[in-house]
Amino acid sequence: MEADWPLIAVRFALYVTLSGLFGLSAFGLYGLKVGERGNALAFRPWLLGTGLLALLLSGIAIALLAAAMAGTPPWPIDQEAVGMLLSDSATGTAWKIRMIALVVASIAALIAAWRTVPLGVVAISSGVALATLAWTGHGAMDEGSTGWVHLVADILHLLSAGAWMGALLGLGLLVMRPARRIDAAHLTLTHRALHEFGLVGTVVVGTIVVTGLINSWLLVGLGNLPSLGATTYGRLLIAKLALFGAMLGLASLNRFRLTPAFERSVAAGDHRGTLRTLRKSLAMETVCVVTILALVSWLGTLEPPASAM
Repeated sequence: MEADWPLIAVRFALYVTLSGLFGLSAFGLYGLKVGERGNALAFRPWLLGTGLLALLLSGIAIALLAAAMAGTPPWPIDQEAVGMLLSDSATGTAWKIRMIALVVASIAALIAAWRTVPLGVVAISSGVALATLAWTGHGAMDEGSTGWVHLVADILHLLSAGAWMGALLGLGLLVMRPARRIDAAHLTLTHRALHEFGLVGTVVVGTIVVTGLINSWLLVGLGNLPSLGATTYGRLLIAKLALFGAMLGLASLNRFRLTPAFERSVAAGDHRGTLRTLRKSLAMETVCVVTILALVSWLGTLEPPASAM
């Protein structure tokens, strides 16, 4: 079957924007103090911008999905197919919930994104919006108790991946600050944020690994493992796992080597070299996670081996 590239592209853009919205707002809550948020990161434009972009992308996605299911061209929009999808499916219900959640998140970001309560509202609302993507993939294809296990695992997988990506966005903005705007307070703040994410990252990685194993068991099955590389789905999954392994290596390097070295360099008054190394490492980690999201966007449109049995 020929790949539906417009739908894959919009799915990818949604994964990126919703992950960034949820992860960055969560990072602001656990990684930064209230008085630091306004100066450390431009929360309002980032959160409001991603929230509004996610609303636009969600509107495009529902039109493309309806066209794909009805077998009609994406343009002009098949209003009848969209109406049926919104009224007669769990996917449509999830889309409506996402739109409401994104409106709430955008309003909260516009009011005062750096304050704890509005930022918490953004995090919760965007988390709900990100979780609704589980109904557009394989997480909603099973029924009964297996279906609930699959759906919950998919939602936790999405939220954990979003927390990781959003934290990388926040940390990247901190370490990429122009040299003329870096002072001792910013360096101290950056080190603490790196340390805080190291602790949260342990939970995030553990959740991704466990839910990933559950999803692989349900979507691939043990019997299909030997022939996994013979299918497009299998090759994309192998590439995803390889990139995830690279991310784990980079995250371990950041936590156990680069962050302590950065702390020592700040204390010694010579942070330029370690900051440059941190920037490169975080950039590579971000490239890995964005590529993984691209692969996931494609995988969600393919038939997994277990369903083909």
